[in-house]
Amino acid sequence: MQDRSEIRIEASGRRPEDAIAALPGLYGGTRWSAAGDEYEFRYTAVGDDALTLRTSRMRGSITGDIPVGDDVVVQWLVSGSGRVDPTGEDIRLAPNVPLLFPADRAFVFDYRDYDQRLVHLSRAAIAGLAAERGLTAALRFDHAAVPAESATALWFDTVAMAARTVRRGPVNDLLWHELTRMTTAAFLELYPPLAEPDDPLLQPGAGAVRQAVEHIRRSIDLPLTPSEIAAVVGISPRALQAGFQRFLGTSPAAYIRSVRMEAAHAELAAGDPARTTVAAVARRWGFAHLGRFSAQYRERYGRNPSETLRN
Repeated sequence: MQDRSEIRIEASGRRPEDAIAALPGLYGGTRWSAAGDEYEFRYTAVGDDALTLRTSRMRGSITGDIPVGDDVVVQWLVSGSGRVDPTGEDIRLAPNVPLLFPADRAFVFDYRDYDQRLVHLSRAAIAGLAAERGLTAALRFDHAAVPAESATALWFDTVAMAARTVRRGPVNDLLWHELTRMTTAAFLELYPPLAEPDDPLLQPGAGAVRQAVEHIRRSIDLPLTPSEIAAVVGISPRALQAGFQRFLGTSPAAYIRSVRMEAAHAELAAGDPARTTVAAVARRWGFAHLGRFSAQYRERYGRNPSETLRN
């Protein structure tokens, strides 16, 4: 494995602060918290940029946010409890049932006293194998889909074989390449790509708008203007406005506000009511008028922001 960009991670500790120092950076999270008496955690990962096999164990609890990343992640609990909440879905996890982390949207999570397995696959590895099968369009996967029993069995068998191979000793580049292909193939059986993309940003001619959307989501905590975004993607402000109206039915400014509302929702869902206030979250995401923010929040999520924070 020396010729590849090898990944080996080992992190452990006995204090909530140890987990917060080690884990959020692995996923790009910014608002994580951990708690528990007699706290203990251990996190390991082995693989490379295309595939990593990971284990996370914790006595205690951890909550936080995970933004859109470069990897596609499948996780399952061996024991314990957890939930993930991509924009109000509140998906409860069951032991030994795979769950695809939402691949194209940020989400929040809450895990307690758990033993978890995760497999990270690069989007490039998935796209490469999918292209060999004639799937050349941008790939989308439904994280809420329930995998078929046969696909789940194949997934667990394949991942177990890869893990056993790693435990037995050094793995050369050729063998790891084949393990990566087998795991990627099992993933495509577990979560077949959606056949008919309905994402307007996948339509012909939407490339500049798609780049603008990606830039907004990467930089949503920074001051943004439509003119600056247009300059980043290399088109005029007028063309940017026209593209957003054509493909998304909204303006760039309204889209920015919508994404910031998503970020505020994620922070409220992960927040501690004893230390977090709705007003502080609203201000952090650029909503100066608390009453207007609350009204827009109710219209979008069907509840008051304070209710999300309490629950």
